[in-house]
Amino acid sequence: MASTFGHLFRITTFGESHGGGVGVVIDGCPPLLEISAQEIQVELERRRPGQSRITTPRQEADTCEILAGVFEGKTLGTPICILVRNKDTRPQDYSEMAKAYRPSHADATYDAKYGIRNWQGGGRSSARETIGRVAAGAIAKKILLQVAGVEIVGYVKQIKDLEAPIDPDQVTLEQVESNIVRCPDPVYAEKMIDLIDQIRRTANSVGGVVECVARNVPKGLGEPVFDKLEADLAKGAMSLPASKGFEIGSGFAGTLLTGQEHNDEFYTHNGEIRTVTNRSGGIQGGISNGENIVLRVAFKPTATIGKEQRTVTSNGEATTLAAKGRHDPCVLPRAVPMVEAMVALVLCDHLLRHQAQCNML
Repeated sequence: MASTFGHLFRITTFGESHGGGVGVVIDGCPPLLEISAQEIQVELERRRPGQSRITTPRQEADTCEILAGVFEGKTLGTPICILVRNKDTRPQDYSEMAKAYRPSHADATYDAKYGIRNWQGGGRSSARETIGRVAAGAIAKKILLQVAGVEIVGYVKQIKDLEAPIDPDQVTLEQVESNIVRCPDPVYAEKMIDLIDQIRRTANSVGGVVECVARNVPKGLGEPVFDKLEADLAKGAMSLPASKGFEIGSGFAGTLLTGQEHNDEFYTHNGEIRTVTNRSGGIQGGISNGENIVLRVAFKPTATIGKEQRTVTSNGEATTLAAKGRHDPCVLPRAVPMVEAMVALVLCDHLLRHQAQCNML
């Protein structure tokens, strides 16, 4: 099973939803970076379950332990291992799913591929796997900020058909974290919370869109032709649980424009080449151009719901299933730090690759 992501800054996640714990091994982190469990914990707090009424009620502190790779508060340049132990596990809630496949979940496909699966909360297909990504992303964020001043801010742009008018160039982390749905527009945030509350009370779920902006990204990141920056960002984003769509810059809306309308014209500002507009989303020809990188990730409604649905058992027998357990009525609020983490991991990896390849002379 492919559980490793990245080239120079490389992570391998491990663990299952209701096993002993989950975590990550990070290889390629430069030495002498000051990092603490407390800094990583800040990001894990944004991802953890039970943080509000519109997320899963599973209560996990998600306290991280740095087992290796850090000494006296600084990275050693050796592999870093971070572990989060599972505490509030209820595998009995999933007993019906040991045989019955949950619609639109990974149960049937895991059986088809491996002939065996951990049916307790989905095992590796659970969003709990993303703890390792977010922990590693906290370190990647610090490298990016310290080396290049890169700032990454994600937020909920859309829930179902409620789309907030947000300027990615102006949004702040404080605005995002000011409410439980992580939408920086307070008016739309209340509407989104009300909608999720309504859906939650009916044992159903909704999806939406997370937008993310990376500011101060240096020019020149990206490895044409197969490791284009947007291609790796797309892979990272689409590897997240429940993700179903990715676009960058103008995205699909750009298909409605002509070339003249869509092109980002150049100008010079204080001796630096810039673009008048940013429909390219900060990347041209697979390489960062110094403008803000703006991308969006679409997430489907949570697959596991409490409503009765038609399904089959692993033997092909028809049955029905109303899932038990504790699940998010909407994954979007907790998906924000996950998207930020994947963007940080990709940018950090490409920053190190760029420095190794282009700063030798």
